[in-house]
Amino acid sequence: MGDPEIQKQVKSILSELRDISKDKRRTAVMKLGMIGGDEAVRALIRTVENTQEDLIVRGRAALMLGKLKDSRAVPTLIRALDAPGFQTPINAAQALGKIGDVRAIDALVNLADTSRDKTRHVALDALKQLGYEFNSEENAEPEPEL
Repeated sequence: MGDPEIQKQVKSILSELRDISKDKRRTAVMKLGMIGGDEAVRALIRTVENTQEDLIVRGRAALMLGKLKDSRAVPTLIRALDAPGFQTPINAAQALGKIGDVRAIDALVNLADTSRDKTRHVALDALKQLGYEFNSEENAEPEPEL
């Protein structure tokens, strides 16, 4: 099942994902996203769920799940909208928009309602990708004049 050479690559990358060096782990999640496949998706989901993991590693894993567009990642990405920092929530919101699963709408509406600046704009963009028109008059920001 699957190309043995790719399986060998994935196995090597999975060992990099367990490396003590966060730089190696940051690179490993990007490689998994480029290769794709079932094992890569599962490893990326586990990485996003790992609250002890480096925030950049988690954020990049969320980004790669969006690239792979696997709907199995949706529940994990919804939970990642509440992750610490800004990179993981922003990448999770972008990924949810790319995956296009309507299960994400409520969580993205909540993120748009409770966030400001870039996080809010990313949530609104993801909602638009899901075909949802966000109308919140009390939280509406005026469009900047050009």
